[in-house]
Amino acid sequence: MRYLTLKNIAKICKGTLYNYYPEEDREVSGVTLDSRQAGENDLFIATKGERVNGHDFIPQVFEKGAAGVICEREPKDEAGVYILVKDSFQALKDLARFYRQILGVTVVGVTGSVGKTSTKEFIASVLATKYKVLKTEGNFNNEIGLPLTILKIREEHEVAVVEMGISDFGEMHRLSEIAKPDICVLTNIGQCHLENLKSREGILKAKSEIFDFMNEDGAVCINGDDDMLRTLEEVKGRKPLTFGIGQDHMVYAEGIENRGLEGSLARIHIGKEILDAKIPLPGEHMVYNALAAACVGSLMELKGEEILQGIMAVKPVDGRSNRIQAGDKTLIDDCYNANPVSMRAALDLLASAATRKVAVLGDMFELGEKEREMHRQTGAYAAECGIDAVICIGNLARDMYEGALGSERNEDASGPEIYYFPDKEQFLEQQGNIIKAGDTVLVKASHGMAFEEIVKALKESSTLR
Repeated sequence: MRYLTLKNIAKICKGTLYNYYPEEDREVSGVTLDSRQAGENDLFIATKGERVNGHDFIPQVFEKGAAGVICEREPKDEAGVYILVKDSFQALKDLARFYRQILGVTVVGVTGSVGKTSTKEFIASVLATKYKVLKTEGNFNNEIGLPLTILKIREEHEVAVVEMGISDFGEMHRLSEIAKPDICVLTNIGQCHLENLKSREGILKAKSEIFDFMNEDGAVCINGDDDMLRTLEEVKGRKPLTFGIGQDHMVYAEGIENRGLEGSLARIHIGKEILDAKIPLPGEHMVYNALAAACVGSLMELKGEEILQGIMAVKPVDGRSNRIQAGDKTLIDDCYNANPVSMRAALDLLASAATRKVAVLGDMFELGEKEREMHRQTGAYAAECGIDAVICIGNLARDMYEGALGSERNEDASGPEIYYFPDKEQFLEQQGNIIKAGDTVLVKASHGMAFEEIVKALKESSTLR
């Protein structure tokens, strides 16, 4: 990694070098916080987590041939070079901030309330038709994940597409200082992290911190159909580029044909160029994600055929509208996270299935003082959108269940079957009596509910039959 010798690393992190011999100094090959991933000539940053303390694994890291270690306390076994710092996490951020400054890549930063990961995947897929692209792995989008992503960039990379997620004010400011994006993409402003950000206006303010360290000559791409984002009339003296449905935008779609779980067809306009696109991932929100990618692609001087190729090549990500064929059932794994906006989008997607439709829904976290009302509204929507069975799981989901019971469709006896379970375990004991052969099953909740366990159990039960 260019310029990242142990001596320079110590200087960047304001640390003190021990067991250091100048004649043996060399650039490290990689940076990791996971001792299991540490390899020869890597730099291991020892951090203290809730369950595991990385300092306990320093001897094993040296045995693997690590170039050195950043740590907050003197290792028990001084088998190699170590850099003593006050705060290992701060050292990680300092290192990534320095490394970003010496890189010659274009950085595309993606943020928003909903759809960051899928939009990142679309953008990376489109840009990969012309450039060597690095993208955020999974959802490594916070003050640990983003620096690690930046530190994975190598000389062969021409573009980095990084996801930037927050839950409070000030976080995006710090992420922007590390990433220094050349292109900023904002997907939407929904109802999430309201516990800290209080309102959609607060969310917009916090997300807009992405512009704090944006390249002065950079560009901004926003969803022009989002009422909050439309208020961003100017960023650093320039008008944002908009994407959306209809001719009011620089990049827009028309003639959208929803093909249910098979995805969508859409005619995408980029200036005077028209692309007839097949968007392989299902849901109207995926059309917006494709439009965001087309907007970035046009800024990066891609041809229409390259943009089209990238859109059609995108692959689903686990936990985000990922369709899984599990024996005689179809699962929609959307269990990575949830808020009222993404819940409605997922329910609309489920409603497009041609089979019996079952929604397995769980708690939505960080919604603030109106969380009970939002859960009731979500339950009512689930009962009214044409779904055959609504299953609510969790403490907060009790309000979702009551909202479903009180819906107009339920009151006139045409509504769905409605169930409530306080936890996953009780649902899984009864799921065989509720879910039937041939069903399409949506699984969705906030990440803390660990609904991936439900997806796994449903897959296994289908395999056994």
